[in-house]
Amino acid sequence: MRFSEFRRQHAGFIAALAIIAATMVALDVWMVDRRKRYEAEIERLRAGMSDFERRRSDAVTNSRERQLTMVLALLRRQAKWDADIHLAVAVDSGRMYLEREGATLREFSVDVGPERRIGTPPDTVHLAIPRGTRSVQHVVGASDVWEVPQWVYDDRRITAPADRKVTGALGPSAIVLDGGTIIYAMPDDGPLDDSTYVMPGSIRARPEDLRAIVQNLTPGTSVYFY
Repeated sequence: MRFSEFRRQHAGFIAALAIIAATMVALDVWMVDRRKRYEAEIERLRAGMSDFERRRSDAVTNSRERQLTMVLALLRRQAKWDADIHLAVAVDSGRMYLEREGATLREFSVDVGPERRIGTPPDTVHLAIPRGTRSVQHVVGASDVWEVPQWVYDDRRITAPADRKVTGALGPSAIVLDGGTIIYAMPDDGPLDDSTYVMPGSIRARPEDLRAIVQNLTPGTSVYFY
């Protein structure tokens, strides 16, 4: 079949491919433009500094990076040899571990919610990717009611109902940690019932994995994020 015949018979398919290709090119152009703007802004700010200020800025940046690397390494080591049963989450690789005194009892993949600032200044909510040590506050089941925060609806650009309390909103099982971090599974109802959306600042796991570990957790159980 010649290309002209293929084009006539599959015009819609070719048009869709063309739109996808154009969109990808536009995104690449936008990202390159943003990077150039950031680099230009950095150069502009550095140009206004003295040599001493530039050296101090570089030293502070490098020092903070080294400190963060060291802290995360210590957390990973502490989590590995914690004598009590605990959870550990490798944020960058998207892996969660149920561990005890150097032994891995269960390992599975998770989705890490992005860092995001939601709202219009000055009324904003900043959701950061968890790092450091948290502890379990309580475990939520499928029959429990959770009041979905307003910012979730705002982030999803959907209108919040008058009553934001949803039964099973965090899936069949969920773990609520101190500081507001939540480890949950995709529910069958509510604004989190979307495989493409992971709640910012939280962790989403498969229902079967959460069901397998929640029976080992009690309030106060340590959860390490590194």
